[in-house]
Amino acid sequence: MVDTVKWEYYTFYSRFGNNERRMMVLDIKTPLYDMHLKYEGKVVPFAGHLLPIQYGSGITAEHMAVRTAAGIFDVSHMGEIVLKGPDALKNIQYLMTNDCANMADGQVRYSPMCNENGGVIDDLLIYKKRDNDYLLVVNAANHDKDAAWIKSHTSGDCVFEDISANTAQIALQGPKALEIIAKLTDVETLPVKYYSFTDGVLVGGLECLVSRTGYTGEDGYELYTANENAAELWEKLMAAGSDLGLIPCGLGARDTLRLEAGMPLYGHEMDEVITPFETGLGFFVKMAKDDFIGKAALQAKGEPKRERIGLELTDRGIARSDDNVFLGGVKIGTVTSGTMCPFIKKAVAMALVTRSGVTPGDVVELDVRGRKLKAAVVKLPFYKANKA
Repeated sequence: MVDTVKWEYYTFYSRFGNNERRMMVLDIKTPLYDMHLKYEGKVVPFAGHLLPIQYGSGITAEHMAVRTAAGIFDVSHMGEIVLKGPDALKNIQYLMTNDCANMADGQVRYSPMCNENGGVIDDLLIYKKRDNDYLLVVNAANHDKDAAWIKSHTSGDCVFEDISANTAQIALQGPKALEIIAKLTDVETLPVKYYSFTDGVLVGGLECLVSRTGYTGEDGYELYTANENAAELWEKLMAAGSDLGLIPCGLGARDTLRLEAGMPLYGHEMDEVITPFETGLGFFVKMAKDDFIGKAALQAKGEPKRERIGLELTDRGIARSDDNVFLGGVKIGTVTSGTMCPFIKKAVAMALVTRSGVTPGDVVELDVRGRKLKAAVVKLPFYKANKA
């Protein structure tokens, strides 16, 4: 059996830590830094912040807790940007590939944000608080780039405000998330539908924006609150979940969980060259709406020549990013993410390959550190929770 924890630490840090450190060397402590030390987190630099890659229980235990009970994550490194004013929606429509015109108050919508060539600058969440008032949540590693891009492409009567430095975010994920948070708040105030939110919720007496979202493939909530509330909120959630299997989780489990759920990660399954259509996000690109940045380029490119696929290794081993994929001895693409998934107990990978070159059931070969390993093409996601 592969030592999942050691492998995940090595590959996660080598794939993310060093790359992000070259871009961002601030090593900012989040408002929950002391909690990571208290709960014995193994803290590493990531996206300009100091965050735990795992806690004492290890990545596998953290992964399994989220699938079977609940896990709590510090995601305060994510960026939060407010667009407000009569022209806020107009700007969002131009910046995003998805159509946000019909969003209801309290709704969350996912969207890629493209450059003029149709590549993805970032994928983000859009929260509609009310007419003319939107919150954009961007990936931590792209925060500065996104903020500059959004601000430079905002026009008309629209106020841009970056509130990232004053906002903490905690993710409570897993099938027992509702049971835990219900101990701290009136359940009637919680968002009911997936990808919806409620602002001004008192959780343990602390004011939060609570959304029914997450990046683990599991049901759960993401809680936004003021920095000064973060540590107290963390401790209250931990206490509420102490008898329900709740444990703190780090970046390593966040990565294995999202991959097991077949969720793309910026910098791997998408970047400023890979288009949303190539990575399987076409549903979130509404070509019928009025102009948006990248629309003309996407139209000019026509049908995508590449596609994202799922792979399940049938030979013993674990694929990593940039491993080459072969079919009949011919290279057809590269692995974008790979790991051993603790819950399904399988080594899986996602890859970007020549479109229509393979179908589920086909067998390909992966060049994994000089070894040719067989893998079966499978449908994504590898795991799907029942978000009732």
